[in-house]
Amino acid sequence: MTRAATFALLAVLVTSVWAEAPAAEDDNCQVISATHSAETKGEALIMSRALAAQSVIRLKKTKGWGQAAVSAQKVKPDPFWKSVRKAMPEVSIYGTFVTPKTYTVCFTGVVVAYVCTSGSKVCR
Repeated sequence: MTRAATFALLAVLVTSVWAEAPAAEDDNCQVISATHSAETKGEALIMSRALAAQSVIRLKKTKGWGQAAVSAQKVKPDPFWKSVRKAMPEVSIYGTFVTPKTYTVCFTGVVVAYVCTSGSKVCR
């Protein structure tokens, strides 16, 4: 699968994850989550963060929020193959990476080598 096709497919998956994201403390905040898988650790990390940033933009547009504060939010790692790996064993997690805007947990995948899930809290 080409990188563009993979990116488009994952954008659809992120949208479905974002729609089911748990509510934050009030209606002025929302938690988003984005997951990306790749053959390299770096690509999985960079792309999960990029998909989270796209979800923030989409959320602001959907909610009509001109300005929004974005902060890192720990979210549950989201493996794609839940029928194969129902729970995320601690030994599968190889890294946690936190920036001011994303909290990312990376783990080894079942079908693809590496997977990262990034979370952000968006408040207007």
